[in-house]
Formats: sequence, structure tokens, C-alpha cells
Amino acid sequence: MFEGEKTGVFWVGLIILGLASVALFYVLWMIAVVLNRYFDRFMIVESYVPVIVGGVVFIFIGFYMMKSGTQKIEPVAWA
Repeated sequence: MFEGEKTGVFWVGLIILGLASVALFYVLWMIAVVLNRYFDRFMIVESYVPVIVGGVVFIFIGFYMMKSGTQKIEPVAWA
């Protein structure tokens, strides 16, 4: 899927994808483990909706940037 020469757009997309994945993991971890003992779960999910939606959107943006940031290496035709 990501075969070819990687450009700067690919690497920026990879960084965006990584940061969005870390943010989503943080939210899921807070909902599942830490805040489950002290607060209502619905209240937690409701407060993290912008982070969850933004993380998903940025994951798609990162994948798109990674896909468009690869240049196909065309074989050289020997005459």
C-alpha cells in the first residue's frame, strides 16, 4: 500500500496518524480504567466526544496523507 519513495507529506501524515492514535488510546484508557471508579461513564464519554471525533478524523487525514505522499518508482526502460 505504501510502496515507493516516501515524501515529506508521507512523514507528516505518519506523525499526524501517530499523535491521533495516542490521543484515542488515552481517551479509551481514561474511560476504561481510571475514571470508571469515580465518575459516571456516560458523563466521561460525553466530555470526550470532541477528542474522539477529532482523533478519528485525524487518523483518516493521516492515512490519506500517507497514501498520497508516496511516489511510484517507475522502472527504467533499457533501449
